[in-house]
Amino acid sequence: MSEDETKKAPSPDDADLVPDELELPILPIRNAVLFPGAVAPFDVGRAKSVALVEDMDSGEQPIIGIFAQRDPTTDDPGHDDLYQVGVAARVLKALKHSSGNYSLILQGLSRIRLDRVTQTSPYMRGHATKVVEETTEDVEAEALALSLRDVAKQVIQLMPEELPRDAGAVIDSIQDPGQLADLVTANLDAPVDEKAQLLEVLDPKERIHRVLRLLTRQLEILKMRERINSQIKEEMGKNQREYVLRQQLKAIKEELGEEDGDQSDLDVLDERITKAELPSEAEKVARKQLKRLRQMQAGSAEYTVVRTYIDWLLDVPWTKETQDNLDIAQVRKVLDEDHSGLEKVKKRIVEYLAVRKLKKDKKGPILCLIGPPGVGKTSLGRSVARALGRKFHRMSLGGVHDEAAIRGHRRTYVGALPGQIIQGMKKAGTVNPVFMLDEIDKIGHDFRGDPAAALLEVLDPEQNDTFSDHYLEVPYDLSKVMFIATANVGDTIPPALKDRMEVIEIPGYTRKEKLDIARDHLVPKQL
Repeated sequence: MSEDETKKAPSPDDADLVPDELELPILPIRNAVLFPGAVAPFDVGRAKSVALVEDMDSGEQPIIGIFAQRDPTTDDPGHDDLYQVGVAARVLKALKHSSGNYSLILQGLSRIRLDRVTQTSPYMRGHATKVVEETTEDVEAEALALSLRDVAKQVIQLMPEELPRDAGAVIDSIQDPGQLADLVTANLDAPVDEKAQLLEVLDPKERIHRVLRLLTRQLEILKMRERINSQIKEEMGKNQREYVLRQQLKAIKEELGEEDGDQSDLDVLDERITKAELPSEAEKVARKQLKRLRQMQAGSAEYTVVRTYIDWLLDVPWTKETQDNLDIAQVRKVLDEDHSGLEKVKKRIVEYLAVRKLKKDKKGPILCLIGPPGVGKTSLGRSVARALGRKFHRMSLGGVHDEAAIRGHRRTYVGALPGQIIQGMKKAGTVNPVFMLDEIDKIGHDFRGDPAAALLEVLDPEQNDTFSDHYLEVPYDLSKVMFIATANVGDTIPPALKDRMEVIEIPGYTRKEKLDIARDHLVPKQL
């Protein structure tokens, strides 16, 4: 219901002012419907409407026909553009504005049906017939009217600021079911077409049925709004209480002489989490740990553990990556500048780049270079990274015999840290570095676990996009990393691990290759 319509109990004498047939000026209105007995304001601005108002006799209260438009965008409506049932209305007051437009106060008198238009210029006039409404005084009509009053009063209670205080009393004062339905509909927040259809319904019982459906729907909407507002107020009250308590805590700390620098530090952490573009799961964990951190004393041991964990989450790269150099000729040139020979390896790198150029989401290869010491396996990894334009990180696996070196320690241990894989990714600073696993054939194992078994997940392209480190405890994507492992012999590499890698044998250099190395690399380096 709305406050645009002023409540007024219609008088039977008002309807008697309208003859059964009459010719009168027609005022089309947009986005509104006037009902018998209602008093409502309307703004008039179209040229024909202004001409109609200016042609009225200012000494009397003229009667005009008010008809709603079917399409509010029509500027010059005709007979077919109007709903056929409207209202004969009395102009109670006309106020002219400085812009030349008018504001009218209209009072609906009786339903009329527009038979034909008799004049279109300078404004519309038409012949109309008064519509005689049906009367009914049976028990069903009284019961329907009683139900309508009850629902209307409930709506009024939920809209105390939007409706006049005496709205309930006005509803009680109307005994005629048809007039009651008109009054409620006039103040109902409903689409124009539904109101216009209700204006055409002459049976009071049918009209009340339809109004009840509309009013009940609005009542449910208002109840839902009330529940939502209550929830919002409750949440706002909780947030306000938390703010007051924090301010009190701050004042207590100032009185005790305790510094509040940790809070500003935590605010910086909050900003870092926002800017870090973490995956949803990692961000959820970081927010949860930050909330815990705010509730801890800065000097406690647990505070340091949680703070270090959040720092690790933020320091590890999640989205930052370098663009690959896909110029195959340039990559081959860089590889040749750094190393003589090694054709198999160079050819494999070039093949990977050629495929990557065609398929952008190609996962990084996992190569294993097996050859005697001194043939350039380790330095080849740096050369590959330089040729591709990627970051390089080297991890030596010689003598490693603890699984925690790969997967990290759980945070329940004192001094726990992530494994060498996550530490290497942090040092590299990107999600797609060239990661060298040096001396993979010299991994040991004992009662503390088997590092080779932990590497199975790292070097499996189908699993390493959700690598799980015991310290981070959130999935980390290693699928964009190019892994290059080196070994002196392949026999000591566990078979399951060896199957996951593409093995490239690098034999020792021939005398001619050694001469080329001395001439192209060693001698220029010394000079």
